[in-house]
Amino acid sequence: MKDLIQRQRFEYKYHVSRGQALAIRDFVSGYLQPDSFGVTQPNLSYPVHSIYFDSPSLKTYQDTINGEKNRFKLRIRYYEAGEDSPVFVEMKRRVNSVIIKSRAAVKRSSVPHIAKGYFGSYEDLVSPDDESLYNLQKISEYYNLLKARPKVHVSYLREAWVADGTNKIRVTFDRNVQSEPVNDITFKEQMIDPVDVFGNTVILELKFTDRFPDWFKSMVQIFGLRQSSAAKYVDGLINLGRNHRIRL
Repeated sequence: MKDLIQRQRFEYKYHVSRGQALAIRDFVSGYLQPDSFGVTQPNLSYPVHSIYFDSPSLKTYQDTINGEKNRFKLRIRYYEAGEDSPVFVEMKRRVNSVIIKSRAAVKRSSVPHIAKGYFGSYEDLVSPDDESLYNLQKISEYYNLLKARPKVHVSYLREAWVADGTNKIRVTFDRNVQSEPVNDITFKEQMIDPVDVFGNTVILELKFTDRFPDWFKSMVQIFGLRQSSAAKYVDGLINLGRNHRIRL
């Protein structure tokens, strides 16, 4: 999967019904195109798997619950199960209203020791370059600072629409969001006994790097959208707690 990640952007999230999502898709198709990976998939959607890491005291969870303006999350993300498929070590930071992402594509065989706080080297990277190594080692600092370990596996189906093959404007629909507790990394694609994080609700995200596009404004008005929180890790953890699957 080609990495088109935007390092800094704004993200607005909305909860919509499945029917609304289909109508919004029709609207969006007048401005954007399905991303290059999703266009080959059933229902334009591909699986996303994220293993979230946190400290023993669940610092990143607590920071979100407490509404800290400057906070971050640590995760390892993968899309496919193949041995040669890349794995992305990521940190997602929120600074006031701006989202800043750092990540590095690493070899699957390197993940176990990286997840334990090893700083990594060029040999661990899928495509060695200075920026990726810097990101990997910076993220590793946070792993060590928090003594972070795997906590939750979150999976969902993502449908993504982009502008002219770039991610400067991006609309995503996330369906079937599920969560389960983990204490190691296995890169599995099927969960054994997950909880549904948002039920039948689809999470719509409007992402942009500059100003809120005029047609975004029109879409929000036409469909009566109300901006809402949708933190997959945090909401997944809460639901796992309610189902006595994990202790908060």
